[in-house]
Amino acid sequence: MLGAIGVVYGDIGTSPLYAMKESFLGPHPLSVDRLHIFGVLSLIFWSLMVVVTAKYVFVAMRADNKGEGGSFALLSLIARNLGEKRWTKTLVLMGVLATCLFYGDAMITPAVTMLPAIEGLAVVEPQVQPLIIPITIAILIGLFAIQRRGTGTVGGWFGPIILAYLASLAGFGLMRILERPEIIAALSPSWAMRFFLVNPKLSFLALGSVFLAVTGAEALYADMGHFGRRAIGLSWLTLVYPCLMLNYLGQGALLLEHPAAVANPFYLMAPDWGRLPLVAIATLACIVASQAVISGAFSVTHQAIQLGYLPRLKTEHTSEKAAGQIYILAVNWLLLAMVILLILGFRQSTRLASAYGIAVTGTMLITTTMLGVLVFQVWRWNRLLAFATIGLFFVVDSIFFASNITKVADGGWFPLLVAAISFIILTTWAKGRALMRQRLQESALPLSVFIKSTASSVHRVRGTSVFLSTSADVVPAALLHNLKHNQVLHERVLILNVKVEDVPHVPARRRVEIHDSGDGFYRVILHYGFMQEVDIPGDLAGIKTCGEPFNMMRTSFFLGRQKLVASSKKPGMAVWREKLFAWMLKNSESAMEFFKLPTNRVVELGSQLQL
Repeated sequence: MLGAIGVVYGDIGTSPLYAMKESFLGPHPLSVDRLHIFGVLSLIFWSLMVVVTAKYVFVAMRADNKGEGGSFALLSLIARNLGEKRWTKTLVLMGVLATCLFYGDAMITPAVTMLPAIEGLAVVEPQVQPLIIPITIAILIGLFAIQRRGTGTVGGWFGPIILAYLASLAGFGLMRILERPEIIAALSPSWAMRFFLVNPKLSFLALGSVFLAVTGAEALYADMGHFGRRAIGLSWLTLVYPCLMLNYLGQGALLLEHPAAVANPFYLMAPDWGRLPLVAIATLACIVASQAVISGAFSVTHQAIQLGYLPRLKTEHTSEKAAGQIYILAVNWLLLAMVILLILGFRQSTRLASAYGIAVTGTMLITTTMLGVLVFQVWRWNRLLAFATIGLFFVVDSIFFASNITKVADGGWFPLLVAAISFIILTTWAKGRALMRQRLQESALPLSVFIKSTASSVHRVRGTSVFLSTSADVVPAALLHNLKHNQVLHERVLILNVKVEDVPHVPARRRVEIHDSGDGFYRVILHYGFMQEVDIPGDLAGIKTCGEPFNMMRTSFFLGRQKLVASSKKPGMAVWREKLFAWMLKNSESAMEFFKLPTNRVVELGSQLQL
């Protein structure tokens, strides 16, 4: 539970920094009176109840894919149970879109959490106002700079930091509640209804800011594999949710007493002696929240690479014990660049908050849709119960999404632009790989035919050759090119196919699949989960049923490298997408490094391929 508190709740835990303030001072400001204070608090309480507690804790977290959660895990779970259906392609696109929206969210989260935390310094000492942006950027640069060293050591502090932060939220909130105990009545849903009845249009628009209290809820499901459903659910119900609500109610009590405190109710809620310590603990909490998003971006990118939606990127493992702790240089520095641009462009947390929410609501809506398919088609719940449950989630998510769409002009365009660019990149790579495989398949020779016609008539040399192929049943182009130029075959020839399954982890006993094709030829398929790391030499070394044991110094790895030529003559993608795919393929990490092949035992054979 302590680990879950430190990693899972950083984002949603820092929402009190800006959610209440934005509800009154955001793009659609509200008057600071009893009706609006009680109405906003009621909406926050019930939004957390329906979206976080009911949807994620009680329903979504039951949809685990071998213990893992998140969009890709849910998508793979549905696909594995339903097989090929007409609408599975639509689900795949939705899963990819959810991932793209996450990238937009990942760029905004560090900026929108860190900036309001540092703005607390101006509440303590107004003269430091000009230094807020430089201090924020300096902290973020430091945070991104340490990513390469891993978060194992720092991660041990995450739980205690968030625990101390939540205690501060609850303590300061309770102090204010005791001054105006009538604020507890805001928990009644009647105040939310009254708020809507008095001014339906304004209350609908205000939902875009109220939703900020819910951002970060996806982390409960996405991080389920790290901590387990029980630890995350219990920590939410018994600690995080109560502490958050005590703080929101405390901010509401403060606004009842001092409406002018709406300028920054989070910090003004604390007494003078407690504001500077609160700035310090809130800043640490925001660093934790940013770290969780950065780590999430690495994890999601790794999954996308394994599932074939992104080209190979250089991935470093920062921990010998925890396989999930990885570092992707390109993602790290691209994220930092975009975060700094966001801070310099928007300059104020209020303006940044306007850009926040659209990506999150879009992801939540997609998750609800996929949960609907799971509940109706896989779990086969009672239809009335399923319709009532998913219907409630869909209505709530749709209303939040519609309200957030009104913020497009105020900055909401940014995550949508990031999501659109990401979607083009992911779908172009997936489509390009499929086209490339199709073109190679058109000229491919069945392995059985090749062995009968060639194996006995070609000179064989000592050692083992391994040819990587997209299919273990056909002759790889690299094998044909090697035979054409060198006119020899090794005594043992492996046609190796790396297959990433739609489960997070494949156990070691199911890793290797071997088929003896005769005449020294073997078809080998290595199975990996989409969260696992590919290590070909390590897995080949464990094979005992394929002739003599593998000696890497007597094994040669042959890789094919295609130079792509964009063409409008053949059906496929638009020429500009083919050129984009060719550029990504050219700049992707080499297969030798990605598959951990020994550098002095690799031979690359090039060819030209027209898409």
